[in-house]
Amino acid sequence: MDPRSMTLTEAIHLGQQQHPDASGEFTMLIESLGLACKIISREVNRAGLGKMMGLAGRKNIQGEDVAQLDEFANETLVSTLTRCGSVSTIASEELAVPIRLPSVDSEGKYAIAFDPLDGSSNIDVGVTVGTIFSIYRRKSADGTIGDVADLLQPGRALLAAGYALYGSSTILVMSVGRGVQGFTLDPGLGEFLLSHQKITVPPRGKILSVNTGNRTRWSTATRRAVERFESPRGATAPYSMRYVGSMVADVHRTLLKGGLFLYPGDEKAPRGKLRLLYEALPMAFLFDQAGGLGSDGERSLLDLVPEDLHQRVPVILGGRSDVEDFLSAYHNASKDSSSTSG
Repeated sequence: MDPRSMTLTEAIHLGQQQHPDASGEFTMLIESLGLACKIISREVNRAGLGKMMGLAGRKNIQGEDVAQLDEFANETLVSTLTRCGSVSTIASEELAVPIRLPSVDSEGKYAIAFDPLDGSSNIDVGVTVGTIFSIYRRKSADGTIGDVADLLQPGRALLAAGYALYGSSTILVMSVGRGVQGFTLDPGLGEFLLSHQKITVPPRGKILSVNTGNRTRWSTATRRAVERFESPRGATAPYSMRYVGSMVADVHRTLLKGGLFLYPGDEKAPRGKLRLLYEALPMAFLFDQAGGLGSDGERSLLDLVPEDLHQRVPVILGGRSDVEDFLSAYHNASKDSSSTSG
């Protein structure tokens, strides 16, 4: 089969053939996830016509204004995934507590967490948005109701993760622990077709993606590390600054072209803004599988264990050499600051 004509379902089936004991539940989960992303993509692309622009008039558990499309995306994912029979526990940015599902015998083997519509504050101006997800194998016993512990697992325990990007085209990027693949939605066929095989992030890039509007609130170490890329020494050219403000858009560019994506902690948000479980960990999993790195500034993001569903964390993602250079500059600046203050 020509890989360029391979559908998402065929790719997952092909992978499961390597596991004779596979029950088909994981395939059903990915198919259901893909269906939900198709429905969300359709609604995003006709948001103005369908009068889905603007806010829903409520705030989520983090105190953020909820867009109408946030609610639609969340309801679509929850409805689709609860019906597929493969899921024990569902967590969402829009839900204060997880949905815990009863299972029969060995059904409901997986737990999933997602940000249903990342970057939704930009939807009214036509900026790219997306869905981010992480999938774990459940820890609670088969045949019982799902448990929050099914999701509070370290990133190293992730079974699969990815995101759907709703922009000029709809692209589903994911990994099941054997590299990173990208599937582009063919609107005529209504199928995700393999378009990006074995995505590898370049060790070094030329783009730095960070909200410099927060610079005055950063620590001295963060400012100096960022300056290392803005005004490098020697013959290396300064990195170009590119920041969309939708994590999926900025991360997608970084994954394909290299460079750095940063959302550090600051005086206002010491633990950062991005959520560990359904934003930082799935993206770190993808970068790890693509040969890059993800860090909170001190440790690999994949080594962190979520303490609660909506925990926040500083995020550094990028090509391996770029992340290592940033961390080196950051730690050297931290030591300098400590010795000066001492």
